[in-house]
Amino acid sequence: MSELAKVFHARFSALVKHEPMPGVTYPEVLMVDAPLARRWRVIALGVGGSLLGIISFFVFTRALILFIVWLGWLASGSPGSLQAYGTAAANFELPIGMLATNLGLALLIPISVGLVLFVHRFRPRWLHSVQPGFRWRFMLACLLAGLVVLGGLWVVSRIGEPWVFAPEQQWGWYLLIVLLTSPLQAAAEEYFFRGYLIQALHTTSSSSPWFGVVGSAAVFALFHGTQNLPLFLYRFAFGILAGVLVVKTGGLEAGIAAHVVNNVVAFGYAVLSGTVVATHTVTEIGWAELAWSLAGFGAFAAAAVWIARRMRVAVTTPGARFGGPAEV
Repeated sequence: MSELAKVFHARFSALVKHEPMPGVTYPEVLMVDAPLARRWRVIALGVGGSLLGIISFFVFTRALILFIVWLGWLASGSPGSLQAYGTAAANFELPIGMLATNLGLALLIPISVGLVLFVHRFRPRWLHSVQPGFRWRFMLACLLAGLVVLGGLWVVSRIGEPWVFAPEQQWGWYLLIVLLTSPLQAAAEEYFFRGYLIQALHTTSSSSPWFGVVGSAAVFALFHGTQNLPLFLYRFAFGILAGVLVVKTGGLEAGIAAHVVNNVVAFGYAVLSGTVVATHTVTEIGWAELAWSLAGFGAFAAAAVWIARRMRVAVTTPGARFGGPAEV
């Protein structure tokens, strides 16, 4: 190990002060085995970290999106006013808008990692799963299940509707951005909402993991802005089911898989049907669409839990009190 690596390792180790208690579930990872008199400090870190994360999301994500759009405006020869260009980009009328938004949302990963390390003083690897670390085989299995279940039900839900092939003018760029950055954006939202927020909110109410699941789902749905009731319930229900998967599978992999498949399928078809702007700016859906979506997510959740049990993925931290399944 080089001297520089040794220095980095020493400083990193100095930051880490806590490890999860043995045999706890994913939402309980940031809980510290502290005396009751010091419980207020754990709660304060959970509340403060959540607020800091939300503020960081609005500040840094917005800043990066604006910066990337500005670079795109300069690179394209400064066509028209920057404000008009920015408005078109924000609506995804330009590929640069989709790229900027996805990369801006991707900042949620380093934000989440930073909060776990610098605020709570835990190793960021516990953000992936209770193994700890990212379980790639389980992730790939869930991706395949997502393609079959979510993709299949999406096709079935379109029976009776015309299939349109009218690609966007810059469909090649759009499709490349969807394939390369939509998975990153989807994963980033899972790391923050189903990862950090569930763990941080749980520290404020340790009696049940569902406080963090419901709270993070509500924040996730509200962050999507203007929407009618079915669309809000669609996003809230997705947040709940993704949170349930975190608890039942011990990590973020299943939720990431569902989110990736949902976004890539939705925007992939939007690119090929010329409906990118309509897909991005949608503010309402019908009750029938909500029902189909809930059926799809529910079926995928059941499949993911079954896969987790078959693969015997860890659902509690090492040294399980309840004799949980072995790790992958």
